[in-house]
Amino acid sequence: MSDASHGEASAYPFQLLFVPFPFVCFSLTLATDIAYWRTANLMWSNFSAWLLFAGLVAGGLAILAGLVDLLRRRTRPMRPSFVSIILFIVMLILAFINSLVHAGDGWTAVVPYGLLLSAITFVVSLMAVSASSRKYARLAWRV
Repeated sequence: MSDASHGEASAYPFQLLFVPFPFVCFSLTLATDIAYWRTANLMWSNFSAWLLFAGLVAGGLAILAGLVDLLRRRTRPMRPSFVSIILFIVMLILAFINSLVHAGDGWTAVVPYGLLLSAITFVVSLMAVSASSRKYARLAWRV
């Protein structure tokens, strides 16, 4: 491995390995909540609870990896913006509250508050993706 490719590989932020998982899990949580609302099949409620759990675990790992990236000098230009970090944390807090709501029993664990929280979490996740993609687009195009 040449020194140039080794330098590029060591500059890859660890957090980018974990960050996509919460977005996918929370998007799918909204889909499974809608499926539960439409069918009342308990399987969809269980899927939502597990997706919330998986997204929260991956989000926690992303935060830990982000803290490691703060200490690495080579990842400095690729750090996310302050706004995207705040939105990511708000998304995780909303998902945690949603997980507590989904821990309830039966129909009322999802409809209406779990479904509403899933929708709000999804919107916040879209805002976080938008905020972080602008920074990476500027880096790629050197704007």
